[in-house]
Amino acid sequence: MQAEIVMPKMGESIQEGKVLRWMKKVGDKIQKDETILEISTDKVDSEIPSPVGGILVKILVKEQETVPVGTVIALVESDVNSRVDTSTTVQLSAPAATHERPAGAAVPAIVVSVAAGGKDERNAKRGGRFYSPLVRSIAQKEQIPEQELDRIDGTGANGRVTKHDILEYLNRRGVTGVPSAGRGDAGTAKIDMADLARKYPPPNYRVAAMDNVQRRMAEHMVRSVATSPHVAAIDEVDVTAIVAFRSREAERFEKQEGFKLTYTPFFADAVVCALKEFPIVNASVEGDAIIYKTSINLGIAVASPTGLLVPVIRNAGERSFLVIARAINDIAVRTRSKKLMPDEVLGGTFSITNYGVFGNIIGIPIINQPQVAILGVGAIKKRPMVLTDEAGNDAIAVRSMTYLTLSFDHRIIDGSIGGQFLGRIRWYLEHFDFSKVA
Repeated sequence: MQAEIVMPKMGESIQEGKVLRWMKKVGDKIQKDETILEISTDKVDSEIPSPVGGILVKILVKEQETVPVGTVIALVESDVNSRVDTSTTVQLSAPAATHERPAGAAVPAIVVSVAAGGKDERNAKRGGRFYSPLVRSIAQKEQIPEQELDRIDGTGANGRVTKHDILEYLNRRGVTGVPSAGRGDAGTAKIDMADLARKYPPPNYRVAAMDNVQRRMAEHMVRSVATSPHVAAIDEVDVTAIVAFRSREAERFEKQEGFKLTYTPFFADAVVCALKEFPIVNASVEGDAIIYKTSINLGIAVASPTGLLVPVIRNAGERSFLVIARAINDIAVRTRSKKLMPDEVLGGTFSITNYGVFGNIIGIPIINQPQVAILGVGAIKKRPMVLTDEAGNDAIAVRSMTYLTLSFDHRIIDGSIGGQFLGRIRWYLEHFDFSKVA
């Protein structure tokens, strides 16, 4: 009996995915929950486990092809003793055109169904070009006529227009009033890779195209700088007490929790406390309106194999220190092992990036839109500092110090608010309540 493997729905906002790499080839035996392929969305790259064991009979979607959620991408024969034809790998000229599930159908993380003759709902082709139901609905809502839709450059398989393509087109059309033909994701002219290879020949050069996550990150960063007038404030913080506590309690904590105690939860806890006092820093801007968020959804930047990602800890303002520490460890492990779900990088209201892990002491991070501020944490270094006691006497002592950088959106956060907010983070770190870690 053959089971269908479909392009999984990795989150509510995800409508399509790109097959990056098949870990198995046709004819290979597969164990249940064994990784079968790696896919990419516009948010993250993820390794997908097989929901059934058996033999991979057919691969229906090639590597580097993008198809809508629900598309049948492979067939697995669950009866390993049956005689099956594994001699052919199906290549689709128009991915998802003949293997796409009905538009709007609910699709869990991965769907398995017995392969049988069912009715496929197929999206109409007009002018010889395929458009997914999602792209059609966006075009209809935005009143894009057929002739204009046909002029949009597509980055999907065979030049297919994706959701990202049409949204980028609308964004640029709204700003410039002209179509986006010939423009790339990051606002730069599209480059012909063959031309580049001729311009930069080996062995002196190596030309490589950005991968999916890199292109999305480039676009996001360019948009952020264009959207928000960035201002930065820098403060130095004495974290000697935190360093001493961590050194003293590290072994106990690891035995109790099963993972190492890092400095990140301390910074996260201080940020959450300060955000409760300065709700405007937890807001966003839409036009000339300020949107205040009632929940603190804390983004933690993590270096993944494919680039920097910012998974989100939701409702961090209602969580204890230990719960936040566990959540930080969990998202870090899953980000690095490509187990993160796309929706887990959405909905953040404030972000923290720790470039100190690489030994950098100061950095100026770019705001993670649509947020209005981001905190950068530098490396902790021992330095001689002048300390003043209550009597006004000065003394020099060796202290563990770090620099914190706050980049903020000057449209709604001025220097006074930004400085006070950063000062409160410093205060909570220098007066940390260690009973929270017990």
